[in-house]
Amino acid sequence: MATIDRQLAQLLRALDQAYNRPSWHGTNLRGSIRGVSPAAAARRPRPGRHNIQEIAVHCAYWKYAVWRLLTGAKRGSFELAGSNWFPRHGAEARVWREDIARLDRTHAQLREAVADLAPRDLTRRGKGRYTIADLVTGIAAHDLYHAGQIQLLKRIT
Repeated sequence: MATIDRQLAQLLRALDQAYNRPSWHGTNLRGSIRGVSPAAAARRPRPGRHNIQEIAVHCAYWKYAVWRLLTGAKRGSFELAGSNWFPRHGAEARVWREDIARLDRTHAQLREAVADLAPRDLTRRGKGRYTIADLVTGIAAHDLYHAGQIQLLKRIT
């Protein structure tokens, strides 16, 4: 088994810590939704604002979007129709469980794609001006941003 490149190992560590592994920064994305009831996930801080469930699905979508850029997968292959934000209404336990499972699947899929990268891939540009390393760093930051947002929503709703 080949040794993993140091930069690639760091990107995987950042991705893991932002999603579901212990880190000094506090609650990660998966930890932020642990134990959240369907009713709490569906509660909106104000009319027209996103709820925790919508944020979780939004995060799954952007993990998928980065995965697609890394792998060249066909656009429009996300599990749900649409993009970016997916309306979630009500407090259906089954749908909330499915959304959490979707988030876990898309994270695992993304992590696998990152682990399969060659070190030379990290400096390659995806579509646009960002490198592959930038995209992976960005999706980890995205997870942490929304983890903090969810932590606040749990306190105010």
